[in-house]
Amino acid sequence: MGALKLVSRLVPKQLNDELALAKAELKRKGMALGIASAIFAVALVFLALLVVALIVAGIMGLATVMPAWLAALLVAALFLVLLLIAGLVGYLRLKKALPLKPEQALTGMRYDVAIAKEGGKFNVSTMVAKPISNAEAKAKKAEKVAKAKRAKAQKEAKAVQNGPAPSEHDLSARTAARREHLLALRATIIARADIRKDARVLWQNAKITADDAAADTRHKFAELSGTTAVETAKERWFPAGVFMVSTTVLVVLLRKLIRK
Repeated sequence: MGALKLVSRLVPKQLNDELALAKAELKRKGMALGIASAIFAVALVFLALLVVALIVAGIMGLATVMPAWLAALLVAALFLVLLLIAGLVGYLRLKKALPLKPEQALTGMRYDVAIAKEGGKFNVSTMVAKPISNAEAKAKKAEKVAKAKRAKAQKEAKAVQNGPAPSEHDLSARTAARREHLLALRATIIARADIRKDARVLWQNAKITADDAAADTRHKFAELSGTTAVETAKERWFPAGVFMVSTTVLVVLLRKLIRK
């Protein structure tokens, strides 16, 4: 039982350390991903410079057949037209997608919940969202900010209480040591279970042997008792039986003689 209690205490700690190790690994990989993203950003900057160089080359090419300012103006006008077209298409798509939250699904869920609670008495008009005043909006915002501050303070207090966070190396070493400990405890529990199983088997075998011996003893005793009883009955009742048969035969003979 002591090993089981120890395992029940170690397993949650092991899981917590595994989660902390996973967070540390994700943080390390996130930093590597950030560095890779920065390198890609630098590459995009050079790509933009390449595009600028190509544009300049195009303007200089047009400058051979027209004034340079007119060539630059034509290229700028082309870019302006493309910008307006792309901006208009993006604005229309964004306006069509707003609001981002799934209004229809949320409305359907609220309707289903209300129908489940009130049934046919539910008034659909109550589902229309009522506009809130600026004071209410500010109060809700202040409440959210206060809640976030309380959560942050609790987190900081817990961090101070638990001490500095272990490093990834410490977590790896600690989880490895605890894993070895759990393996040893598992082997101990299995060994104890095997010993109990063997003892149970031996006890059952001994019980079966004792039951068989008792059954044999009862059978032999019954046989001996039966034999003795038969012999005793023969010794006691055989003479009486002979006497009764003789008496009966004598009575029958006398009756026959009397009748004659």
